[in-house]
Amino acid sequence: MAQFIGLIGFTLLAAAAGVSFVMQQAVNADLRASLESAAWAGFVSYLGGTLCMLLLAVVMRDAVPNTAAVARSSWWAWSGGLFGAIYIAISIALVPRLGTATFVALLVAGQMLASLAFDQYGLFGLAQHSASPARLVGAALLVAGVVLIRL
Repeated sequence: MAQFIGLIGFTLLAAAAGVSFVMQQAVNADLRASLESAAWAGFVSYLGGTLCMLLLAVVMRDAVPNTAAVARSSWWAWSGGLFGAIYIAISIALVPRLGTATFVALLVAGQMLASLAFDQYGLFGLAQHSASPARLVGAALLVAGVVLIRL
């Protein structure tokens, strides 16, 4: 029973993350229109996120990573902000043109296809999971869903 309740809790948290994601798209697009700048809207978005994560680290009393921990990390582990900035810039530019439903559908399709490749080859230290026929059919159905949403 406790495992079932935990699953429900995780499901609700994941759904809340999805709602938060769509909200981020909407407010970033609105900020872009107000500021007349995708770059400044992205900067404000990242600044807000940075301040929230700093507050979380303080509240959780996480120690600042030491130089040994930093040195142990892979070079690519430090590129997350770059990829996040690419994502934010593209979303700020496309959400007003495509709408949130189409943008999110395309985003999820891209995530699914990239995830299949990352899993297939165990890229960036991830565990390897073969692209089974069932997984490939699921990805194809997702892409079909993108097409239907765009119609």
